[in-house]
Amino acid sequence: MTSISVAKADDEEVTIHIPNLVKVFKDGSIERLQSSPLVPPSTLGSVSSKDIVISSNPSISARLYLPTKLIHHHDAHKVPILVYFHGGAFFFESAFNERHHNYFNLFLSKAEADILVVSVDYRLAPEIPLPAAYHDCWQALKWVASTDSDPWILNHGDFQRVFLGGDSAGANLVHNVALRAGAEALPNGVKVLGAFLSQPYFLSTKPIGSEAVEGHEVYPNAPGGLDNPLINPLAPEAPSLATLGCSKIIVCVAEKDSLRDRGVWYYQAVKNSGWHGHLELYEAEHEDHVFNIHTPESENALKLMKRLAHFILH
Repeated sequence: MTSISVAKADDEEVTIHIPNLVKVFKDGSIERLQSSPLVPPSTLGSVSSKDIVISSNPSISARLYLPTKLIHHHDAHKVPILVYFHGGAFFFESAFNERHHNYFNLFLSKAEADILVVSVDYRLAPEIPLPAAYHDCWQALKWVASTDSDPWILNHGDFQRVFLGGDSAGANLVHNVALRAGAEALPNGVKVLGAFLSQPYFLSTKPIGSEAVEGHEVYPNAPGGLDNPLINPLAPEAPSLATLGCSKIIVCVAEKDSLRDRGVWYYQAVKNSGWHGHLELYEAEHEDHVFNIHTPESENALKLMKRLAHFILH
């Protein structure tokens, strides 16, 4: 993986360095250590995509994906809406990068999924510190539920089947947006039907399972550190998991992922919370963190795509 900014040789210029993620230099420049190139929307075989602006201030946008066969048919056939939040530790990746673009083209085609995807491009740290990303994702969901969204959504989206989904940090965003959906009304009475959290990024000051004892950072000066309720859903100040605002959840983990035990921990916590919904746990054997995004054509990635499509469609 290549950086999206020019690397600097003098480490003395670095003011913030989170290993493998980001460096911030004294002159204000930022080096993101993991990313993939940005690519334009496209019509590839059975899947079409386009970019839209959700908000100019703050800057929130999205890439929409829709089966091409539906674009010119404004009939009664409505499809589920998946509002997706990408991963990247809140520091890197984009709804417009090659990695996620390829993933959703494969997801809709290989899984034969008639689903409308809204892949949200939220603002990244460290330029825009957290919790901005959480607010952006909530605003994106509100926009989807409004009457001012895009014609693809209004013409083809089934507002009785709105889902949230995300990988890694994106799954963390899903959790927090689902909590907010349980506490605040969305426009037009829209409800979130379900959510998938794939290899979710949660932490706490007390390691569990195979987690390292130290070395975790979230973002500078986070109130409560790793026990900030946004990062630790079981922190003392965190809302009850019983208030998650959806009716069905699937938590997906990968056997070799360092966050695997944390995903199972979250699943068990929801199961024991008193939340009244349908809950599932899915584990991909022999795989590491976000394998489904990095190697989307692998056998296990295709299995996970089909499992998620089934979760959304049935």
